[in-house]
Amino acid sequence: MSPRPRAKDYIKGLPNDLAASVVVFLVALPLCIGVALASGAPPLSGIIAGISGGIVVGLASRSHLSVSGPAAGLTAIVFAAIATIGSFEGFLVAVVLGGAIQLILGFCRAGIIGDYVPNSVIKGMLAAIGLILILNQVPHLLGDDSQFESDEGVKQVSGNLFSNFINSFTNINSTAILIGGICLLFHFAWEKIVSGKKGFIKFVPAPLIIVFIGVGINAIFMQSNPVAALSDEHLVIIPVANSTNEFFSFFALPDWNYLFNSDVLIIAVTLALVASLETLLSIEAVDDLDPYQRVTPTNRELKAQGIGNIVSGMIGGLPVTSVIVRSSANVNSGAKTKMSTIYHGIFLLLSFAFIPFLLNLIPKTALAAILIYTGYKLAKPSVFKSFYKKGLDQFLPFVITIIAILTTDLLKGVIIGIGVGLFFIIRSNFKTAVFVVHDENKYLFRLRKDVSFLNKPIIKNKLEKVPPNSSVIIDITRADFIDKDVVETIEDFILHAPLKNINVEFKHSQHKKQGFSFKLIENSSNKASFIRNYEKEITISNKQ
Repeated sequence: MSPRPRAKDYIKGLPNDLAASVVVFLVALPLCIGVALASGAPPLSGIIAGISGGIVVGLASRSHLSVSGPAAGLTAIVFAAIATIGSFEGFLVAVVLGGAIQLILGFCRAGIIGDYVPNSVIKGMLAAIGLILILNQVPHLLGDDSQFESDEGVKQVSGNLFSNFINSFTNINSTAILIGGICLLFHFAWEKIVSGKKGFIKFVPAPLIIVFIGVGINAIFMQSNPVAALSDEHLVIIPVANSTNEFFSFFALPDWNYLFNSDVLIIAVTLALVASLETLLSIEAVDDLDPYQRVTPTNRELKAQGIGNIVSGMIGGLPVTSVIVRSSANVNSGAKTKMSTIYHGIFLLLSFAFIPFLLNLIPKTALAAILIYTGYKLAKPSVFKSFYKKGLDQFLPFVITIIAILTTDLLKGVIIGIGVGLFFIIRSNFKTAVFVVHDENKYLFRLRKDVSFLNKPIIKNKLEKVPPNSSVIIDITRADFIDKDVVETIEDFILHAPLKNINVEFKHSQHKKQGFSFKLIENSSNKASFIRNYEKEITISNKQ
């Protein structure tokens, strides 16, 4: 576990954290609104969730770079939940209860679940998120803003991830693609410009400059050619309050009459489990991206997420999780401490309260350029190449996880990826657990690692093929576990071996009898030479 940051760490990281928080804020704002609308919830509920995820979870969490907010992975669940309950205020009760369950899971130390996810699956999740970002944001880059952004592979309001991508090429806006293209090219160029440089330029994030470029170019169009300038659906749109009363009227409170509603209780449990799993996977991925390789205490994170969901639900917000897209943008923007996520939450609050009209000037195509670059960093070709070199047992779980996430959603895709990873683990153990060599009428059966019931057929088949008048050594000194079915198979062979005049020698460590009940055969004058010959044979076989 990484050491707790000190006050001087926050002060030292202030320039990086402040710059990164602006980028994350600009990325999070349209995502918060898009997730809310895709969930069938009021737009403000997404912003409230972003504020809660940034400030509340940020303060309670010990994660250095993770950013929390409304997640598209929960969109389908939220949409169905609101429809089932029939009341958004009733749904808020489920959000609060879900947060309380997460808090309990944290105290029960359930955070260890994330440690059992294979690295190939985590890397696959990151690459899939990168591809989803690109597929989702290319339409916005081209000027097709008929769909809201999604930071995970969920179904859109109409169509889906792939159809929206393809259809966007028939709905191109020349001004949008000009602005977006310039912004994207600048993003790639900026990385080369600042590479190896020192000083102030290192603290100026490209995404922040890109936003100004996008707003500036569109402002020029508004002055010179208003018809071609971007407006309405091509710009960020958030609700504007004309008075203090109207501002607070946007907030909603839970309707506690739904507290003991069975549907609400079921939805609360579902939200808690899915949100917790998504958070743990995201935390694992973000820690992997952290250039300082700091480790987040997962149980503490579950508690922080629980508190964040309780607060979000109490004031009218959607459920929150740690979200990989905003977290990745945070990492790529040079954030150093968790203050960046807290600052981004404060910016969401202040911007909505005081300057919503300025935020509504930002072209979505400029934000798309930022996210496409982030997606490229997550899914660049070198990542695929490195996993291919590691072998099929690493490459296939990696690729299948990507495909599964793209065609279903984050949670289902990861579960499928874990299943594939387990298959290769079992397959590897199955192939190496039993080693058999023979020379004429001399046989060596060596059991290694974990010998499960899956190995029983091959052991039984090999033993049955031992011809009469043979010598057999059964060596279990390297076995960590032997299933009872395998023990019985070997005992049966030894029991009937004299009928075929087969001499059996059983080699074991005293502490590794592994439940065998038969009398061990210890006498063999040529035992030492016999084993040495087979060790040579094994060495030759392994080299081949």
